[in-house]
Amino acid sequence: MLRAKEVVGKGKLGPRAIADTITLDRQARHRRRVVMKTDGGRELMLDLAEATYLADGDGLLIEGGAVVLVKAAAESLLEIHASDGVALARIAWHLGNRHTPAQITHNAILIQPDHVLAEMVEGLGAQVRAVQRPFEPEGGAYGGHGPLHASHHHGSHAHHHHDAAHGHVHSSSSDTTA
Repeated sequence: MLRAKEVVGKGKLGPRAIADTITLDRQARHRRRVVMKTDGGRELMLDLAEATYLADGDGLLIEGGAVVLVKAAAESLLEIHASDGVALARIAWHLGNRHTPAQITHNAILIQPDHVLAEMVEGLGAQVRAVQRPFEPEGGAYGGHGPLHASHHHGSHAHHHHDAAHGHVHSSSSDTTA
């Protein structure tokens, strides 16, 4: 069994030998300790010190110095297009207000399938289509790509989420005086 205790970022792989590859969807790329099968059919024990997001192109350093290369699997996504950059930015703001993981490209936003969000962005004038692609959402201002449901901190001020479509406000605050 192969054993990996360290992740090497794709920009730092250098001339290391590629022993195998492992193709994982976004959810399976947030790991700490698990036995997985490589694309070549070998067992791999991932044994990291803490849960880590494995990005497409990262390497799992195995004994002997070689790496198992991480590949992002294609998965079902919604690709969102708008008439212009301002319209797409407005849609990105609404998706961000709902803490929706999103991959931003030059002319589209990719999100995981959600019929409520699809209806919302169509109501904002966007075109939505189902696609199959690897998903590498933005990591956010508070660090990295993972964990999947990352919390973020805003110091000691209140943080309110307004959802006009549903007529309610979501609040979280570490400041009891807000």
